[in-house]
Amino acid sequence: MPVITILVSMLMFAGTTKATGDAGEWRAYGGDEGGSRYSPLSIINRKNVHKLKVAWTYRTGALDIPSRLNGKAAFECTPLMVNGKLYIITPFNRVIALEAESGKELWAYDPDIDRNQYFNEVTSRGVSYWSSSRRSTMQTCNRRIFFGTLDARLISLDADTGKRCPDFGTNGEVDLKQGIQIGPDTGQYQVTSPPAIVGDIVITGSSIGDNRRVDQERGIVRGYDARTGALLWTFDPLAPGARYGGGNAWGVIAADADHDMVFVPTGSASPDFYGGEREGDNRYSNSLVALKASTGRVVWHFQAVHHDVWDYDIAAQPSLVTVKRGNKLVPAIVVLTKTAFLYLLDRKTGQPLLPIEERPTPQTDVEGEKTWPTQPFTSYPPLAPQGLRAEDAWGLNTAEREACRKLIESMRADGMFTPPSIRGTVQLPGQIGGVSWGGGAVDPVRGWVIVNTTRLAMKIQLIPRKEYDSMPASDPRRRTDLMPQSGTPYALLRDMLVSPMGLPCNAPPWGALSAVDLATGRIIWEKPLGKTVVRGAGANGGTLEIPGAPVLGGPIVTAGDLVFVASSRADGALRAFDVESGSLLWETSLPAGGHATPMTFATQGGKKQFIVISVGGHGKLGSKQGDYVIAYALPEGSQ
Repeated sequence: MPVITILVSMLMFAGTTKATGDAGEWRAYGGDEGGSRYSPLSIINRKNVHKLKVAWTYRTGALDIPSRLNGKAAFECTPLMVNGKLYIITPFNRVIALEAESGKELWAYDPDIDRNQYFNEVTSRGVSYWSSSRRSTMQTCNRRIFFGTLDARLISLDADTGKRCPDFGTNGEVDLKQGIQIGPDTGQYQVTSPPAIVGDIVITGSSIGDNRRVDQERGIVRGYDARTGALLWTFDPLAPGARYGGGNAWGVIAADADHDMVFVPTGSASPDFYGGEREGDNRYSNSLVALKASTGRVVWHFQAVHHDVWDYDIAAQPSLVTVKRGNKLVPAIVVLTKTAFLYLLDRKTGQPLLPIEERPTPQTDVEGEKTWPTQPFTSYPPLAPQGLRAEDAWGLNTAEREACRKLIESMRADGMFTPPSIRGTVQLPGQIGGVSWGGGAVDPVRGWVIVNTTRLAMKIQLIPRKEYDSMPASDPRRRTDLMPQSGTPYALLRDMLVSPMGLPCNAPPWGALSAVDLATGRIIWEKPLGKTVVRGAGANGGTLEIPGAPVLGGPIVTAGDLVFVASSRADGALRAFDVESGSLLWETSLPAGGHATPMTFATQGGKKQFIVISVGGHGKLGSKQGDYVIAYALPEGSQ
């Protein structure tokens, strides 16, 4: 294995320094456009983090308006902080500017999302900031906030006032549905992640509802002029003339302005779990696609899953780093995946910088399907368990374990890439990961990536069309995740693989936080993240706490040698870990589920540091909902 030295300097983020701005700010969703999720602030550090207290709390009121959509809302926003203002966005796309130090509301803008319409997702992970690089006679909109909406609009606001920028598109917005063939099931074509900004170009993908039918919307990525909203280029990940859809970039795109590149993580072609109508490897789907930012031309692509039939999208924003090989500095990029593989690639060419090999994988037994013969494996350890055998079944007691063992024996369980089947297939990791959209955070001092993973086994099963069409409303399978996959011979049923008590059949922890050395791919430390509380299973019928819980959201790293992360589904807490050892140093209970990635910034000329997180739960995950933005800081005089 080649030895790669990670530079112990800010060269880790070569290509993103222009977007970083003041070291005390958080100017992009990932801290910078390269997705580092790293802050050079160290006012809060491992010696004083235990003193953190709530500095202020802001309530967005997002759930105050009655709506049938409230029950599925997810507050996943990571705020920005630029020029003393904190910018947040609610699940319903209301954008709010706060005074960063006090949390006082400065302005708010509501795009008037129709809450009576169905939307597949009710979330927004953040907004993007742009400032003009040239003098302008305009008195407004020299600094802008860009965001996409649930109903597929791209909107430009004046960052100082919250007013629409009238010179952008039509009265400050562009209709992203233009040029997209929208099907009859509206509310499935959306934007849930902030756009990328490279110079004066705004680049956005889309979120497309999965598993509905073959001919879903196409996942076209587009670049727009930041001033006028004029369409500059499009990138279509699907083959010309393809009758299928998807392949969309629903996660966060990374950007490298110095090299005029954007890095687009894409999902599966449609539908996710049956590919008989989309033969081949489905090039550009389930890939990291490097595009020329100025033109949209493909520079290279790396496909993490060939002919995906597992919903193994690349969901996480990739992270830009710089590595040293011999005497050369090599711009690189870290790709984290639902399959729990970490890939390190040359940023200019896409070539692996740590070994990858194509290995034979299990093949389908379903008529009409033709799975790909191999998949790309790393020669270093995955970030989470892959595959579940009957002999590895877990349970709180012998009866529970035996029930899980029999359940696994009844299905196909030939490893991670076992294809979906009519009898049922065991899937581990499941479709939320491994690593989902929360991604990882880079520690430039040690050359590590800190990442949280989910470890939940799933059951996926193809239901023949005739059986699905005649399924009565009373059939218990209709109470699971049952999707039509119209245009194919099979519907899709997926559900958690659980024991009679409802606990996962794979061994805990079901969520973990890990540090990975980018020089070797080796896992330095791994700790359970969160805890799962089982009532009535402890001594004398009390509660039992099992370390680790499913996670959604991501970590950040600071120069104070700290990792901040919430993201656990089960226990609603924000935690700080020692980046060196993984030791838990501080935790605080949250008033709702914390499924957003936190951020940090400084005020008072860099003398006071805040940690901020959006706290609003996740309707689909069933965690407690809310509308809080909470800032933490050290008490005066305690630094």
